[in-house]
This record gives sequence, structure tokens and C-alpha cells, in this order.
Amino acid sequence: MTPVKQQVEQRFLSFDEYLSYDDGTENLYELFNGELIEVPPECGLNVEIASFLFALFLSVVGYRRIRGHGLELEVRGEPKNRYPDLTIIQEEHSQLLKHRNTLRLGMAPPLLVVEIVSPGDLQREHDYIAKRMQYQDRGIPEYWIIDPPQSTVLVLTLVGDRHTEVGTFQGDDGIQSPQFGALPVTPTQIFAAAG
Repeated sequence: MTPVKQQVEQRFLSFDEYLSYDDGTENLYELFNGELIEVPPECGLNVEIASFLFALFLSVVGYRRIRGHGLELEVRGEPKNRYPDLTIIQEEHSQLLKHRNTLRLGMAPPLLVVEIVSPGDLQREHDYIAKRMQYQDRGIPEYWIIDPPQSTVLVLTLVGDRHTEVGTFQGDDGIQSPQFGALPVTPTQIFAAAG
């Protein structure tokens, strides 16, 4: 989704200062160069795909370890935070996220982050380049890029300090996850679920 500039007069000098801000709404914001950028609602297709994956991972890790679009992930660079479409957190995160659904830089990274590409070249660039670099820097062991326009699922794993490709899955390929093994799902099933 393309961030929408929010009219906010205040500038934030630190991520901690941003975390203490409350505008009384349920809006999600990215912190970009000290300014708030409102994150628009996800498109329906992305929500359907993320919901399908949420249901899939329920039997794999249980409901406490799965977070949807509302999980905020602090990253280095700009913006200073991201809202992945789906995240599998570590066991220790459940207690840490009770008061605020934000994974800080000082916390262990989540096990898996999934981004679903929204239409447009800018969105593709964010997911394939900018977010990949930030998630790699954050030490996230596994990153999926689900690309509806291409009908592919790119699975990346962290080797040393770089995300490397496990594979690009399409059609009836069984998806192989470095963290969770062979999963009972194919790209065809993922994209059909959002039909």
C-alpha cells in the first residue's frame, strides 16, 4: 500500500518519543524522517491471502505466535517501522507484546515475516528491495514475498547476514520453509483462497 501523508504538526526526534504518541485513533503510522505517515487499510486481496495463511499456520505454531497486519516491527532506516502482512513471532514475544504490539530492535527478531505485494511498481520495489534490506538487517531468519500479479511465492532465508533465495514457488509447487519444513500448501491454493 502506498503510504498517505498525515497532517501532523509534531515531529518526533526518536522512536521512543513516537511510541508515547497517541492521537486517540486506531490509525497505524510509519515514522519517516520524524514525521508520521498514515498507513492506509490493506486491499481486500491481501487481507484474504493473509487470513488464509493465518489459518494455515494455526496448526503449525498456534494462535499466540501469529500476528496479522497490526504488528509493528521497529527497523533501522526509513521508515523506522513496518507492519508486515503476517508475522510468526517467537514464544518469548507473546508476553512482551501484551501492552503494545510492537517488536523493538532490542527484542529477538520474529521467525517469519510475510509481505503480500500490492499492485504498482512502488509497492513491488518496497517489498522486494527496501523491506528485504530492513528485514535482513533486523536478522529475521525467513521472509516470504507473496506476489499476486506474478502468482509466485518467493521464500528467502537468512544466511550469515544476507537473505538468500530458497526458491520461487508457483503453481502446484509445495512450499518449503526453512523454519517450518514442507508446508501443506501450494501457491495455487494461496491465490485460489483469495479468488
